[in-house]
Amino acid sequence: MPSALRLLLLEDQENDALLLLHELERIGYEVTWERVESRDAMLAALARTEWDVIISDFAMPQFSAHEALTACKEHAYEIPFIIVSGTIDEEAAVDSLRLGADDFITKSRLARLGPAIARSRRDFGERRARRAAEARLRQAQKMEVVGQLAGGVAHDFNNLLGVILGYGELLMKHLAGDDASTSRLAQILKAASRGASLTRQLLAFSRQQPLEAKPLDLNSIVTGMEPMLRRLISEDIQIVTVLDERLHRVKADPTQVEQVLMNLAVNARDAMSAGGRLTIETGNVELGDSYLATHPDAKPGPFAMLAISDSGHGMDAETLSHVFEPFYTTKEQGKGTGLGLATVYGIVRQSAGHVEVYSEPGRGTTFKVYLPRTQEVGAVGALPEVLQGRRGGSETVVLVEDEPPVRSMIHELLEEGGYTVVDGDSPEASVAAAEAHSGPIHLVLTDLVMPRIGGGEAAARILRVHSGAKVLYMSGYANAAAGHQGGLPEGHAFVQKPFSLEVLLRKVREVLDVAE
Repeated sequence: MPSALRLLLLEDQENDALLLLHELERIGYEVTWERVESRDAMLAALARTEWDVIISDFAMPQFSAHEALTACKEHAYEIPFIIVSGTIDEEAAVDSLRLGADDFITKSRLARLGPAIARSRRDFGERRARRAAEARLRQAQKMEVVGQLAGGVAHDFNNLLGVILGYGELLMKHLAGDDASTSRLAQILKAASRGASLTRQLLAFSRQQPLEAKPLDLNSIVTGMEPMLRRLISEDIQIVTVLDERLHRVKADPTQVEQVLMNLAVNARDAMSAGGRLTIETGNVELGDSYLATHPDAKPGPFAMLAISDSGHGMDAETLSHVFEPFYTTKEQGKGTGLGLATVYGIVRQSAGHVEVYSEPGRGTTFKVYLPRTQEVGAVGALPEVLQGRRGGSETVVLVEDEPPVRSMIHELLEEGGYTVVDGDSPEASVAAAEAHSGPIHLVLTDLVMPRIGGGEAAARILRVHSGAKVLYMSGYANAAAGHQGGLPEGHAFVQKPFSLEVLLRKVREVLDVAE
């Protein structure tokens, strides 16, 4: 069966052009071609059509192969380029290769033309794949650096917002309900809560938020969220689900996977302002060497795929190159923070997965999320029921926190809930105070990541003296999560900074009330 070949021919002699075409047809090519004789005609043809190869005479009355190669380079046209000439000396041949020609052939040896085309097209494909892989690697490295910066900024802001929220709630409890200050304080707390939400998204992007990974079925996630998505998506958008019944299980944080699906669905909705079709699909995928050759940031092996496709306006190459960067958005002012897709990227990468996007202007967009398969088959355990009544208590809590303003604020929140608090002016001092405490210690509340002593070490030292104490970790910058799935010592609970008085007291009560 003939092989299709789109040929742009730079040749001033019609007979020589026909000779070339005859040779190509003889060796099995079905040629679609156009002949040009000038620079302007060549550039017009390149702008109008995508070509597989350029074959050029070395010298023509109005044009030359060297001029053609220079023009292609100036206009960033990368196409296999072969020179075919009656005669060509060695110096001219070397100059041609230096300018970017793939090969040169004399018209008396056209038998070399077929192999030369095959080789140049193969080499061109390999160069393009290598450049694409290098570009993806550079993008992954850039995202890594941006993620480290975002995580550090989020950590500092979490501590500041935690102080604002904590003291703000304490003030709110003691202000008169109809006082004008109450309304103003409520706006402060609302803004602080919004800031806390943004920092959580930054932590997700930077892969520094703790995960509670467990075996789960992506089909169940999709099925469980479908009713909510149908309420969220406008009525003029059709939602279609195509779920693989033999889908592999994955190990991931179900809440975070739900957030990924939600963010991608909302992004798809916003791309279809005039209505359209949203398709959610799952399937089993094996990522092998051919995929890794163009996606160097991915890992090989069996994956479960979650794909979200829309029929919206699509994205151009420039937008695609920035799509996962935090605060990058094409939406108008006030319509988005630019953190939705950055959050998706961070969650998937922290879950040892890979996310890919394909889009063309006017042809919609597809996001594919690959999460590694797990052999674990246990059902997802039910979360402990949060007590709706009693939130405070009278137990003794050791507080270990390295930031003095944050420690003072949490100390007051715990005392507001009726707890006795044991702490010191540094993490080491808090541990020493706990070790010297003669009465019972019921709970150790410790930051997870601190400069001189980690939360795990602090808790272990206290538990050696007070073995019956329970442990609750807290952090807004769970750096350990990047290197250890979940980031927490086995069997202990976690509360995300910044937290409200309500959230902290409920979590403390929940941990204390869990049966041994």
